Amino acid sequence: VQLQACGGGLVQAGGSLRLSCVASGSTFATYIMGWYRQAPGKQRELVADISSGGSANYADSVQGRFTISKDNAKDTVYLQMNSLQPEDTAVYLCNLRAWSDEYVFWGQGTQVTVSS
Repeated sequence: VQLQACGGGLVQAGGSLRLSCVASGSTFATYIMGWYRQAPGKQRELVADISSGGSANYADSVQGRFTISKDNAKDTVYLQMNSLQPEDTAVYLCNLRAWSDEYVFWGQGTQVTVSS
């Protein structure tokens, strides 16, 4: 499985960005895809994930500001990020998990920088 993420960039506080992650080579019928982020000096944290059935889960810090969605036809997961704040600055990584995390795949990171 390969995950290709894109969509990061530099934005002012209050702005928006949309991240995309395209999965190729996956044959899992049941899976969870998500976005994690890692800021300098901090641990990697889950931002949001979505199951193959469409159930979404969000970190408290992004609830109400970020929306995760997926397009099954395009094997793509999106993260719409609104009302961005400087504390959202991090490398965002796409992830796919299957079989109760027996299989875990990571994409390359995409940098999100929010200026104050």
